[in-house]
Amino acid sequence: MKFRPLHDRVVVKRIDAEEKTAGGIIIPDTAKEKPQTGEVVAVGPGGRDEAGKLTPIDVKAGDHVLFGKWSGTEVKLDGVDYLIMKESDIMGVLEGTVAKKKAA
Repeated sequence: MKFRPLHDRVVVKRIDAEEKTAGGIIIPDTAKEKPQTGEVVAVGPGGRDEAGKLTPIDVKAGDHVLFGKWSGTEVKLDGVDYLIMKESDIMGVLEGTVAKKKAA
C-alpha cells in the first residue's frame, strides 16, 4: 500500500468477526455486525499542540485496536477495504490478541 496518512490520522484494517458462535451456530453475513476491532496499518506523524510542537501518536502499525461503531471513513485501496480515522476515534489497544489468534 502506498498511502501515508497525515497529521493524527490512522489507517486501520477491520478484523473479521467470527463465522460462528461458541455453540457452533453459523452466523450469516446479513446478520453480522461490522467488527469494531482492527489492525493498524499506517499512522501519521502526529498532531500539533497550541504551541506548534508535534505530538506523536500512541499507536503503531501492527497494533490491534478497538474503535467506535461509526468511526472513520471507509476507503478501498488496492482492492482492500480500510478505515481512515483520527487517533481520538480509537478507544484503546487490545493487548495479547495476536498470541490468542495464533494459538487457536
